[in-house]
Amino acid sequence: MPIAELLPAESLTDNTVYQHCLQSLQADTLVLPTIPDIAVKIRRAINNPHTTINQIARIVQIDPSITARLIHIANSPLYCGRRKTESCPEALTRLGLNAAQDIITALALKSVFTAKTPHIRQKMQALWEHCSYVAAISMVLAHKTPGFDPDRAMLAGLIHDIGIVPIFTYADTLAANPDQLSQAAKALRTPIGVEIITRWDFPEDFADIIRYAEDWFRKGDATASYSDVVMMAQLHSFIGKVDSKKLPKFNELPAYYKLVSGHMDVETSLNIMDEARDEIEQIRHFLH
Repeated sequence: MPIAELLPAESLTDNTVYQHCLQSLQADTLVLPTIPDIAVKIRRAINNPHTTINQIARIVQIDPSITARLIHIANSPLYCGRRKTESCPEALTRLGLNAAQDIITALALKSVFTAKTPHIRQKMQALWEHCSYVAAISMVLAHKTPGFDPDRAMLAGLIHDIGIVPIFTYADTLAANPDQLSQAAKALRTPIGVEIITRWDFPEDFADIIRYAEDWFRKGDATASYSDVVMMAQLHSFIGKVDSKKLPKFNELPAYYKLVSGHMDVETSLNIMDEARDEIEQIRHFLH
Protein backbone atom coordinates (compact mmCIF):
# COMPACT_ATOMS: atom_id res chain seq x y z
CA MET A 1 0.00 0.00 0.00
CA PRO A 2 1.48 3.46 -0.92
CA ILE A 3 2.65 5.58 2.00
CA ALA A 4 0.24 8.37 1.09
CA GLU A 5 -2.73 6.08 1.67
CA LEU A 6 -1.58 5.28 5.19
CA LEU A 7 -0.94 8.79 6.48
CA PRO A 8 -3.46 10.60 8.72
CA ALA A 9 -5.66 13.17 7.09
CA GLU A 10 -4.78 15.95 9.53
CA SER A 11 -1.60 17.95 8.99
CA LEU A 12 0.94 18.42 11.80
CA THR A 13 2.83 21.26 10.16
CA ASP A 14 4.23 22.63 13.43
CA ASN A 15 5.38 19.26 14.73
CA THR A 16 9.09 19.05 13.87
CA VAL A 17 9.40 15.38 14.93
CA TYR A 18 6.49 14.40 12.70
CA GLN A 19 7.74 16.47 9.77
CA HIS A 20 11.27 15.10 9.96
CA CYS A 21 10.16 11.47 10.28
CA LEU A 22 7.58 11.83 7.51
CA GLN A 23 10.02 13.47 5.09
CA SER A 24 12.72 10.92 5.93
CA LEU A 25 10.26 8.06 5.41
CA GLN A 26 9.21 9.43 2.02
CA ALA A 27 12.85 9.97 1.03
CA ASP A 28 13.78 6.48 2.24
CA THR A 29 16.33 7.92 4.66
CA LEU A 30 14.58 7.22 7.97
CA VAL A 31 16.67 4.92 10.13
CA LEU A 32 14.62 1.74 10.49
CA PRO A 33 15.48 -1.16 12.79
CA THR A 34 16.96 -4.24 11.18
CA ILE A 35 15.65 -7.64 12.06
CA PRO A 36 18.06 -9.34 14.49
CA ASP A 37 20.67 -11.43 12.69
CA ILE A 38 19.83 -14.63 14.54
CA ALA A 39 16.19 -14.37 13.40
CA VAL A 40 17.31 -14.10 9.77
CA LYS A 41 19.68 -17.07 10.07
CA ILE A 42 17.06 -19.23 11.77
CA ARG A 43 14.47 -18.41 9.13
CA ARG A 44 16.85 -19.35 6.33
CA ALA A 45 17.89 -22.57 8.04
CA ILE A 46 14.33 -23.67 8.83
CA ASN A 47 13.17 -22.91 5.30
CA ASN A 48 16.00 -25.00 3.86
CA PRO A 49 14.72 -28.60 3.61
CA HIS A 50 18.27 -29.95 3.77
CA THR A 51 19.07 -28.38 7.16
CA THR A 52 19.03 -30.75 10.13
CA ILE A 53 17.81 -30.08 13.67
CA ASN A 54 21.40 -30.17 14.92
CA GLN A 55 22.50 -27.59 12.35
CA ILE A 56 19.63 -25.30 13.34
CA ALA A 57 20.51 -25.82 17.00
CA ARG A 58 24.09 -24.71 16.36
CA ILE A 59 22.78 -21.44 14.93
CA VAL A 60 20.55 -20.86 17.96
CA GLN A 61 23.42 -21.64 20.33
CA ILE A 62 25.37 -18.68 18.96
CA ASP A 63 23.20 -16.70 21.40
CA PRO A 64 23.42 -18.39 24.84
CA SER A 65 20.63 -16.22 26.28
CA ILE A 66 18.12 -17.18 23.59
CA THR A 67 19.21 -20.82 23.84
CA ALA A 68 18.57 -20.88 27.59
CA ARG A 69 15.18 -19.20 27.25
CA LEU A 70 14.16 -21.51 24.40
CA ILE A 71 14.89 -24.56 26.56
CA HIS A 72 13.05 -22.93 29.46
CA ILE A 73 10.01 -22.32 27.25
CA ALA A 74 10.08 -25.90 25.98
CA ASN A 75 9.94 -27.10 29.60
CA SER A 76 7.15 -24.72 30.59
CA PRO A 77 3.55 -25.90 31.16
CA LEU A 78 2.72 -24.41 27.77
CA TYR A 79 4.75 -27.08 25.97
CA CYS A 80 6.00 -29.50 28.61
CA GLY A 81 6.16 -33.18 27.67
CA ARG A 82 6.69 -36.26 29.79
CA ARG A 83 10.34 -35.59 30.47
CA LYS A 84 12.51 -32.52 30.89
CA THR A 85 14.22 -31.11 27.81
CA GLU A 86 17.88 -30.35 28.46
CA SER A 87 19.35 -29.51 25.05
CA CYS A 88 18.64 -27.10 22.22
CA PRO A 89 17.92 -29.86 19.63
CA GLU A 90 15.41 -31.42 22.04
CA ALA A 91 13.76 -28.04 22.61
CA LEU A 92 13.46 -27.44 18.85
CA THR A 93 11.94 -30.90 18.37
CA ARG A 94 9.40 -30.40 21.15
CA LEU A 95 8.36 -26.92 20.01
CA GLY A 96 8.35 -27.72 16.30
CA LEU A 97 10.41 -25.70 13.82
CA ASN A 98 7.68 -23.24 12.78
CA ALA A 99 6.85 -22.43 16.39
CA ALA A 100 10.56 -22.24 17.26
CA GLN A 101 11.11 -19.74 14.44
CA ASP A 102 8.37 -17.44 15.76
CA ILE A 103 9.57 -17.80 19.35
CA ILE A 104 13.23 -17.11 18.50
CA THR A 105 12.25 -14.05 16.45
CA ALA A 106 10.13 -12.79 19.36
CA LEU A 107 12.96 -13.34 21.86
CA ALA A 108 15.44 -11.54 19.60
CA LEU A 109 13.21 -8.52 18.99
CA LYS A 110 13.85 -6.99 22.40
CA SER A 111 17.24 -5.85 21.10
CA VAL A 112 15.40 -3.51 18.71
CA PHE A 113 13.82 -1.56 21.58
CA THR A 114 16.98 0.26 22.72
CA ALA A 115 18.02 3.88 23.21
CA LYS A 116 20.96 5.88 24.56
CA THR A 117 19.38 8.73 26.51
CA PRO A 118 17.60 7.93 29.79
CA HIS A 119 14.34 9.64 28.79
CA ILE A 120 13.96 7.79 25.48
CA ARG A 121 15.28 4.56 27.00
CA GLN A 122 12.42 4.76 29.49
CA LYS A 123 9.94 5.27 26.65
CA MET A 124 11.39 2.33 24.71
CA GLN A 125 11.10 0.16 27.81
CA ALA A 126 7.48 1.19 28.30
CA LEU A 127 6.79 0.42 24.62
CA TRP A 128 8.37 -3.02 24.99
CA GLU A 129 6.31 -3.69 28.12
CA HIS A 130 3.14 -2.81 26.24
CA CYS A 131 4.04 -4.87 23.17
CA SER A 132 5.06 -7.91 25.21
CA TYR A 133 1.83 -7.67 27.23
CA VAL A 134 -0.25 -7.56 24.04
CA ALA A 135 1.84 -10.47 22.71
CA ALA A 136 1.13 -12.56 25.81
CA ILE A 137 -2.60 -11.86 25.67
CA SER A 138 -2.65 -12.59 21.93
CA MET A 139 -1.02 -15.97 22.57
CA VAL A 140 -3.61 -16.85 25.22
CA LEU A 141 -6.52 -15.78 23.02
CA ALA A 142 -5.14 -17.79 20.10
CA HIS A 143 -4.64 -20.82 22.32
CA LYS A 144 -8.30 -20.71 23.33
CA THR A 145 -9.64 -20.04 19.83
CA PRO A 146 -9.57 -22.87 17.25
CA GLY A 147 -7.79 -22.13 13.99
CA PHE A 148 -4.98 -19.95 15.35
CA ASP A 149 -1.31 -20.65 16.02
CA PRO A 150 -0.49 -19.27 19.51
CA ASP A 151 3.19 -18.67 18.69
CA ARG A 152 2.36 -16.75 15.54
CA ALA A 153 -0.21 -14.73 17.49
CA MET A 154 2.45 -13.89 20.08
CA LEU A 155 4.82 -12.58 17.39
CA ALA A 156 1.94 -10.66 15.79
CA GLY A 157 1.15 -8.95 19.07
CA LEU A 158 4.79 -8.13 19.63
CA ILE A 159 5.19 -6.21 16.36
CA HIS A 160 1.90 -4.32 16.31
CA ASP A 161 3.58 -1.05 17.43
CA ILE A 162 7.01 -1.60 15.84
CA GLY A 163 6.50 1.57 13.80
CA ILE A 164 7.01 3.71 16.90
CA VAL A 165 10.60 2.50 17.39
CA PRO A 166 12.20 4.65 14.61
CA ILE A 167 10.41 7.74 15.92
CA PHE A 168 11.87 7.18 19.39
CA THR A 169 15.25 6.46 17.79
CA TYR A 170 15.12 9.81 16.02
CA ALA A 171 14.11 11.57 19.24
CA ASP A 172 17.06 9.87 20.94
CA THR A 173 19.35 12.29 19.08
CA LEU A 174 17.66 15.51 20.24
CA ALA A 175 15.58 16.99 23.02
CA ALA A 176 12.17 16.34 21.48
CA ASN A 177 9.04 17.97 22.84
CA PRO A 178 7.08 15.19 24.63
CA ASP A 179 3.76 16.25 23.11
CA GLN A 180 5.24 16.38 19.61
CA LEU A 181 6.81 12.96 20.12
CA SER A 182 3.51 11.48 21.23
CA GLN A 183 1.62 13.02 18.29
CA ALA A 184 4.23 11.85 15.79
CA ALA A 185 4.16 8.32 17.18
CA LYS A 186 0.37 8.16 16.93
CA ALA A 187 0.29 9.60 13.41
CA LEU A 188 3.16 7.63 11.86
CA ARG A 189 3.15 4.27 13.65
CA THR A 190 1.19 2.66 10.83
CA PRO A 191 3.12 3.73 7.69
CA ILE A 192 6.50 3.25 9.38
CA GLY A 193 5.44 -0.09 10.87
CA VAL A 194 4.21 -1.38 7.51
CA GLU A 195 7.50 -0.33 5.90
CA ILE A 196 9.50 -2.20 8.55
CA ILE A 197 7.45 -5.37 8.21
CA THR A 198 7.78 -5.22 4.42
CA ARG A 199 11.56 -4.90 4.64
CA TRP A 200 11.71 -7.74 7.15
CA ASP A 201 9.82 -9.89 4.66
CA PHE A 202 7.14 -10.82 7.18
CA PRO A 203 3.85 -12.28 5.93
CA GLU A 204 1.47 -9.76 4.36
CA ASP A 205 -1.15 -10.20 7.09
CA PHE A 206 1.36 -8.86 9.63
CA ALA A 207 1.08 -5.50 7.88
CA ASP A 208 -2.69 -5.70 8.42
CA ILE A 209 -2.06 -6.33 12.12
CA ILE A 210 -0.25 -2.98 12.28
CA ARG A 211 -2.88 -1.21 10.20
CA TYR A 212 -5.87 -2.39 12.22
CA ALA A 213 -4.50 -2.70 15.77
CA GLU A 214 -6.88 0.01 17.02
CA ASP A 215 -9.45 0.11 14.23
CA TRP A 216 -12.02 -1.05 16.75
CA PHE A 217 -15.12 -1.12 14.58
CA ARG A 218 -13.58 -2.58 11.43
CA LYS A 219 -15.66 -5.48 10.15
CA GLY A 220 -13.22 -6.93 7.61
CA ASP A 221 -13.77 -10.52 6.52
CA ALA A 222 -16.38 -12.71 8.14
CA THR A 223 -13.65 -15.07 9.33
CA ALA A 224 -11.54 -14.02 12.31
CA SER A 225 -7.92 -13.12 11.58
CA TYR A 226 -4.75 -12.46 13.56
CA SER A 227 -5.61 -8.76 13.22
CA ASP A 228 -8.74 -9.45 15.24
CA VAL A 229 -6.78 -11.39 17.86
CA VAL A 230 -4.25 -8.57 18.32
CA MET A 231 -6.98 -5.93 18.38
CA MET A 232 -8.81 -7.76 21.16
CA ALA A 233 -5.53 -8.32 23.03
CA GLN A 234 -4.76 -4.62 22.77
CA LEU A 235 -8.16 -3.70 24.20
CA HIS A 236 -7.64 -6.16 27.07
CA SER A 237 -4.21 -4.62 27.74
CA PHE A 238 -5.75 -1.18 28.22
CA ILE A 239 -8.06 -2.30 31.02
CA GLY A 240 -7.05 -0.52 34.22
CA LYS A 241 -4.56 1.67 32.35
CA VAL A 242 -6.80 3.80 30.16
CA ASP A 243 -10.00 5.58 31.15
CA SER A 244 -12.73 3.03 30.44
CA LYS A 245 -14.95 5.81 29.06
CA LYS A 246 -12.44 6.27 26.22
CA LEU A 247 -12.53 2.60 25.26
CA PRO A 248 -15.18 0.71 23.29
CA LYS A 249 -17.05 -2.11 24.99
CA PHE A 250 -16.00 -5.62 24.02
CA ASN A 251 -19.45 -6.61 22.84
CA GLU A 252 -19.51 -3.61 20.47
CA LEU A 253 -16.56 -4.90 18.42
CA PRO A 254 -17.04 -6.99 15.25
CA ALA A 255 -13.73 -8.74 16.06
CA TYR A 256 -15.13 -9.86 19.39
CA TYR A 257 -18.06 -11.72 17.84
CA LYS A 258 -15.89 -13.27 15.13
CA LEU A 259 -13.56 -14.72 17.78
CA VAL A 260 -16.15 -15.97 20.26
CA SER A 261 -18.79 -17.16 17.77
CA GLY A 262 -19.19 -20.90 18.09
CA HIS A 263 -16.21 -21.25 20.43
CA MET A 264 -17.26 -19.79 23.77
CA ASP A 265 -20.07 -17.82 25.32
CA VAL A 266 -19.80 -14.12 26.10
CA GLU A 267 -19.28 -14.53 29.84
CA THR A 268 -16.50 -17.07 29.36
CA SER A 269 -14.68 -14.86 26.87
CA LEU A 270 -14.73 -11.89 29.22
CA ASN A 271 -13.29 -14.01 32.04
CA ILE A 272 -10.43 -15.39 29.97
CA MET A 273 -7.92 -12.82 31.13
CA ASP A 274 -8.61 -13.40 34.81
CA GLU A 275 -8.43 -17.16 34.40
CA ALA A 276 -5.22 -16.98 32.35
CA ARG A 277 -3.43 -14.33 34.40
CA ASP A 278 -0.63 -16.70 35.48
CA GLU A 279 -0.17 -17.91 31.92
CA ILE A 280 0.04 -14.34 30.63
CA GLU A 281 2.65 -13.40 33.22
CA GLN A 282 4.67 -16.51 32.37
CA ILE A 283 4.75 -15.56 28.69
CA ARG A 284 5.78 -12.00 29.56
CA HIS A 285 8.55 -13.40 31.72
CA PHE A 286 9.85 -15.48 28.80
CA LEU A 287 9.98 -12.41 26.57
CA HIS A 288 12.04 -10.50 29.10
